[in-house]
Amino acid sequence: MAAIACAASIAATMPAARADSSTSASSANVPRSTQADLTFTIGIQKFIFFRIGNGDLPTPGGTPSTVTFTLTPSIPGVPTTPAAVNNTTVNWSGGAPSFAVTPSGNVLPVEVRSNAGLVTLRATATAPLANGVNTIPLSEITIASSDGNLPAPAIPNSGTGSPVNVVGTSFNNLVTQRNANWTFSYLNSASRVAGTYNGTVTFTASTP
Repeated sequence: MAAIACAASIAATMPAARADSSTSASSANVPRSTQADLTFTIGIQKFIFFRIGNGDLPTPGGTPSTVTFTLTPSIPGVPTTPAAVNNTTVNWSGGAPSFAVTPSGNVLPVEVRSNAGLVTLRATATAPLANGVNTIPLSEITIASSDGNLPAPAIPNSGTGSPVNVVGTSFNNLVTQRNANWTFSYLNSASRVAGTYNGTVTFTASTP
C-alpha cells in the first residue's frame, strides 16, 4: 500500500584558500614586520533522508513496503465464518454479514534526517485502490504515529493531501533526526464488491 519518496544527498566540505603577500623594507637598522592573509571558505550543503519501511542509511533504497488488509465475513445469526467450499449448509438468518479486518505488515518504521530546517511531509494518492472498475477511497486508510514529533500526513482520495511538520531536534530546529512507527488501518466504512484492491500512496519529505 505504501511507496517511498525520498531524497538524500551529502556533499563534502569544499575548503578554498586565497594567497596574499606584502613587503616591508627600510635602510634603517630597525625591527621589521609584515603580514599575509589567508582566507578559508567551508561550504556545508543541505541534505534530507526519508524512509518508510525498507531502506536505511548509509545506502538508501529497498523496495516499496506492502500493507495488506484481509476482510473475513461472518454470517448471522450463529454467527459463523463461511467455509470456502461448495454445497455446505450453514445457519444463516438472511441478514447482511459483518467483516473482520485482519492487517498484515501494517506497522512500518519511519525515519527522517535533515540539516535543512523545517521538514514537511505530504501524502499523494499515486494509484487508487482498484479492483477492475470497482474502487475504494484511499482516505479509508488511516495512519497513527507512535511519536507526535514525527506525525503522519492524512491520505487523500486523490492528488496531494495537507502537509504536516516534523519537529526538529537541535540547533533551533535546523537539524532533524526523528524515528517513529506508523500504524496503518482500514476503516471499512461501507460494503464493497468482493475482490483484491491494490493502490499506491507516495509520501514526500521536503524542506524550504
